[in-house]
Order: sequence, then C-alpha cells, then structure tokens
Amino acid sequence: MPFAKGTLVYVNYSAKVKDTGEPIETTIEDEAKKMDIYDADRRYEPRLVAVGEEWVLKGLDEEIAKMDVGEKKTAELPPDRAWGGRDPTLLRMVPLRKFGEKADELRVGDEVEMDNRVAVVRFIGSGRAQVDFNHRLAGKTLVYDIEVVRKVEPGEDTIRSLIKRRFPGEGEKLAFTQNEGEVAVTIPDEAFLVEGLQFIKRGIANDVLHFVPEVAKVTYTEVYPRKEEAGKAKSKPSAESPAEPQTADNKEEAKQTA
Repeated sequence: MPFAKGTLVYVNYSAKVKDTGEPIETTIEDEAKKMDIYDADRRYEPRLVAVGEEWVLKGLDEEIAKMDVGEKKTAELPPDRAWGGRDPTLLRMVPLRKFGEKADELRVGDEVEMDNRVAVVRFIGSGRAQVDFNHRLAGKTLVYDIEVVRKVEPGEDTIRSLIKRRFPGEGEKLAFTQNEGEVAVTIPDEAFLVEGLQFIKRGIANDVLHFVPEVAKVTYTEVYPRKEEAGKAKSKPSAESPAEPQTADNKEEAKQTA
C-alpha cells in the first residue's frame, strides 16, 4: 500500500549519475566503500524520511511513497524530478582578480563561493573565469537503488526518531518522557557543546509538534551533575589504630609487667 503524506519511514538508498556512473551518495557504509566515496566522519544508517514533506529529492520522495516496507527498487530520476535542468543565465564570466590571492591556484572544476552561493569553475582564460551557479547535478538523470527498511510507529518511536534526526550520534543519549500533551526532553551535559544546540532544540520541538498531534508542548531540562574533583575521594582513616604486631622482645616485656 502507498504511504500517506507525513508517514515516517527509514530508507536506505544509493545514487549515481546514469550517463557516467559517477557515484553521488549512499546511506550504506559497505556501499560507500565500494563506490569509493566513504567518509570516516559520516554516520551511515537508514535515513528517516517523512513522505511528501520534501526531506529528499522530489523524485525520490515520489518513489518512496509508492513502495511498501521491505520493498526494494531501482528508479531513474530525470532532471525535472531531481536537480532540474541547466539554466544558461546562471553562467557568469568573472575577472580573475576577484579571487584575490587564490587566483593563481584556481582550476577548472573547483567549487568557489561568490555572493553567498556556491559555483563551479567551468573555464579559465584571458584573465577571466567562467563560473556556473547551476547545481553540479543539474541537467543529469540520476539512478537510485532504494529500500524501505521500516515504518516508524506512533508514539515513542516517532519522538525518538525525530530526536535522532536532529541530533545524530547524541540522539540515543537524550532521555524524554511524554505525559498529558507534553514531551519533556533531558539534555545531558556532554551534549552542551554540540554546535548549534539551540537550533537543534528548536528543530526537534517543531518536528514533534508537527508529527505528533497529541503533543501541545515540548520542554527541555539541562542537567549539570556534580563532578568529583581529583584527589578529593580518599579513604577515611580507621577510628582505631591497628594493633602493634608482637615480637619476641615485646612478648617478654608483657610477661614481666604482668
């Protein structure tokens, strides 16, 4: 049965460019190594997708919506269902001096940031560079191998999944309770230095309020436990001094005293 809009599912997928076979992305560690795009800093696991909510490419979203749990398929996404067609108005000729000290290091294919956007260098010559603000995959047909791993269940499974989506790696450490329309999330001290923590908390709250209709409020508690200082925890001395061990001499003294 097709998934309804807003259904949360975990999906594995791998993608490549149809014409060239260029690998693009994958959620599977072994596949990343086979495709030679493995990143040791990345967490490989099935991706949480909200069907119809545009969390993934339009065409991929549409294909997932037509699948069922456990189903696998290969789908081709033409440009209009992927990154769109190429727009010639997004090509610009720029004087090399605009790149300052990096001008001599510039090469065709490099990505550069200009006007708060990312562009790809397509041509260098005569003191100028042609930069392309089209997405690097614009105009290309993509091939996706897709598997729907499981459907997220209502209640705690949904809340945990939404927390993990915004808090990868740390999401398992965040305890929460749900009671009378409120979800209370506890933030452990080891998560306080996570970059963008306030935005993450806002994102979790927005997701929970959107996908869990019975929840009206999300609250957070930050826990600061007492840290035991080094050298403070020493064993307490005994109330009585240990008995002096008896030797041949002090045994004799004891007899004389008696």
